[in-house]
Amino acid sequence: MMKQNMVFIVFLIQNIAFVNQLKTRTDVHSESFKSHIRDYSRLMEDLHRSLDHVMAGGGATAVSRHTERGKLLARSRIEKLLDPGTPFLEFSTLAANGQYDDAFPGAGIVTGAGIISGHEVIIIANDATVKGGTYVRETIAKHVRAQEIALNNHLPVVYLVDSGGVFLPDQARVFPDKEDFGRLFYHQARMSAMSLHQVSIVMGSCTAGGAYVPAMSDETIIVRDQGTIFIGGPPLVKAATGEEVTAEELGGGRVHTQISGVADHLAENDDHALEICRNLFSSIPKKQKYPLDTTAPEPPLYDPQELYGIAPLDLKKTIDPREIIMRLTDGSRFHEFKKEYGPTLVTGFARLMGYPVGILANYGVLDSAAALKGSHFVQLCQSRKMPIIFLQHISGFVVGKKWEHDGLAKHGAKFIHAVANANVPRFTIIFGGSFGAGNYAMSGRAFEPNLLFMWPNARISVMGGEQAAGVLTSVKVQQMNKQGKEVNQKEIDTIREKILKQYKHESSAYYSTSRLWDDGIIDPAETRNILAMGISMALNKPFGQMKNGVFRM
Repeated sequence: MMKQNMVFIVFLIQNIAFVNQLKTRTDVHSESFKSHIRDYSRLMEDLHRSLDHVMAGGGATAVSRHTERGKLLARSRIEKLLDPGTPFLEFSTLAANGQYDDAFPGAGIVTGAGIISGHEVIIIANDATVKGGTYVRETIAKHVRAQEIALNNHLPVVYLVDSGGVFLPDQARVFPDKEDFGRLFYHQARMSAMSLHQVSIVMGSCTAGGAYVPAMSDETIIVRDQGTIFIGGPPLVKAATGEEVTAEELGGGRVHTQISGVADHLAENDDHALEICRNLFSSIPKKQKYPLDTTAPEPPLYDPQELYGIAPLDLKKTIDPREIIMRLTDGSRFHEFKKEYGPTLVTGFARLMGYPVGILANYGVLDSAAALKGSHFVQLCQSRKMPIIFLQHISGFVVGKKWEHDGLAKHGAKFIHAVANANVPRFTIIFGGSFGAGNYAMSGRAFEPNLLFMWPNARISVMGGEQAAGVLTSVKVQQMNKQGKEVNQKEIDTIREKILKQYKHESSAYYSTSRLWDDGIIDPAETRNILAMGISMALNKPFGQMKNGVFRM
């Protein structure tokens, strides 16, 4: 009898797996698919060229000058700090791309998440080869964003300090406001109060306000004859007091480990400093992660590399997001929720690298049914304490008299309420277009997902360029008619072309990532791995209690 029961259970499990397994409708051997991959490959080549520019730092001369001093480059420091063979999830690699005449590759700072002595840690490393590691607006935004990720996931932080402080020509844009330079220290104080361990390794200059980074850390390591910490450097001291003093005499390693007490550990060189840091983390007790019901990871049935042939290049076309989902989830399984209701939003449950997740993915505009379906599904994920993944390719909410009479605004508001108050980790991938209020409902940047990434083909703006051009040219025609003027079609066409050009430039993934509107442009084939790392990080923080605001019934 027991044997028969076991056979039945195995049969049941196998059939459930079969029912939930998605089947592709994409012919990966077709000429159109191969042509799509060739077109997408050109986007990937552009991405790799941009990344190569950042990896080169401040250029050959600056790199040589840096290494001749016996100093490691920023990414080499990170590599030596991390546990061997473990990944590093870098954030906002292309920050400041296309700005400042491309003189601040990566905004002069490297940030990301990695593993040190078994601890998941956020790392913030100045790249001194880029304008001496000084801070422009995007540098600060990138530094602050990394701290926010640490706060949101209850992660410790390591600062690899090698910076000349604020880039003085940009001071009016980086000093006084809420999210400017002072925010770095505000976050440090808050993290300290939350018992999130912070370690600074001073491997070069650390001057002016930047001196508070090591001063506010739990523990600080400084490299002998290389690291310096001072509120005012030798030129300022000379100007203010007439005193002549060298940088080493003013704030070098011996001063701060033997006299001032600002630093705690004196290292002989970069390698020694990184070794000390690793030893510090080996002595910190590991925290218990949130107990998700995980299983052994399975690869998808379909190759994630096929996403190059599926990602939308023409954003006016919808694609079945199940084709993306089946290349992300374990065994390409997906238990769909409300499949026949509100079909322009695909929702369902799956596992990704063994983690249980809820997925919402766009399959057209959001209407009332899709909004209600999304609200219901997000609440289910909250109730089940399950991380949520949003896959965006959305032109916005549907428009028209029928939908306004149907109460679309109040139904959309319910969806937005649910997403804004979701107390489980949320991750957003923009794989196509992200336009209008659809961006908000699908957990856009304003709704503070744990992480948000874009694919190279993605675009983001208040509406599509064609729609914007249509609206603005219509307004111009109305103005001409009211003024009794003859409509000048040439002028209308000029306005239209100008708007289309502007939107094409300002809606690109590169424009977005340069300004830190996302956490980076990623390789579509790496989406699954990146989401898994994000979920793993999020489990360091307990999930909150389910809550919702007031909404119209």
